[in-house]
Amino acid sequence: MLVVKIPAINGLGKTGGCEKAPNLLCKELNISCDEIEVNNDDIEENIKIISEKATDFLNKDFVVFLGGDHSISFPLVRAFSSLNKNVGIIIFDAHADCMKPMKEPTHEEWLRALVEQGFDPKNITLIGLRKVEQEEMDFLKEKGIKCFFMKELFSDFKETVDLIIEKAYKFDSLYLSIDIDVIDPTFAPGTGYIEPGGLSSKEFLYMIQRLVLLKNLKAVDLVEINPDKDINNLTIKLGTKIIEELKK
Repeated sequence: MLVVKIPAINGLGKTGGCEKAPNLLCKELNISCDEIEVNNDDIEENIKIISEKATDFLNKDFVVFLGGDHSISFPLVRAFSSLNKNVGIIIFDAHADCMKPMKEPTHEEWLRALVEQGFDPKNITLIGLRKVEQEEMDFLKEKGIKCFFMKELFSDFKETVDLIIEKAYKFDSLYLSIDIDVIDPTFAPGTGYIEPGGLSSKEFLYMIQRLVLLKNLKAVDLVEINPDKDINNLTIKLGTKIIEELKK
C-alpha cells in the first residue's frame, strides 16, 4: 500500500488547516509517505499537478491519498477513471458536494463537476448524508445518484451495508473517498463542517473492514481532517486507525 500526501485545499478560505493533516497523519503512523507537492495559491495548477502525479502512483499499487480538503477528489477521480474501465465510486460524506461548480471546483462542488464532465452518475454511491441543500437534492434526483442518508443506515445497518457491498462488486475498479465528517463529531471533531447524527467510529470501521476485502478496490482518499479544530488529537488518531484498516 502506498500512502501519498496531498496538502491541497480549495475551500475559498473555509478549509484552512486541512493542509496540515497529511504530515500529522504520517507522523502518527510513524511511516515515510510520498507526497504530491502543491501550491495552494494556484488552484488551477494544483488540479493539473494532482491529476498528472496521481497517475504515476495509481499505476504502481493500491494507494491511499491523504488530503487536504475534498477538492482533491476531483482530479484524483479523473486520473483514476482515465486508467480504469467500469469505474465505481463510493463516497462517505455528510454533504453531497453538488453545488453549481466554479471553474476550479471547491470542496462543495467537486462531485457535481465530475458528473458534468462526463462521469456516469449511476456509478456513484453516496453514504452518510445528513445536510443537503435543495439545489443539490434536485441534482441528485435528476442524475439518479444512489444515496444512503443517515436515517436509512440507522434503520437496518448491516442489511444496508450488504446492499452497498453488493453494488460495489459490480465494478471492475472501485475508488473510495472518505470525508471525515461522515463520522459523528463526538468521534471526529477535527473538521470544518461538523454535522450531528453521524456514524460512530465503530460503525464506520466496520464498513471499511468490509470494503477493504473487495479485490476491485484500488484507491482511497481521506480528506477534511482539520488539526486546527481537533480536540485531544481524536480525529488524527481516528484517521490513522482508518489508514491502518485499509492495508491490503
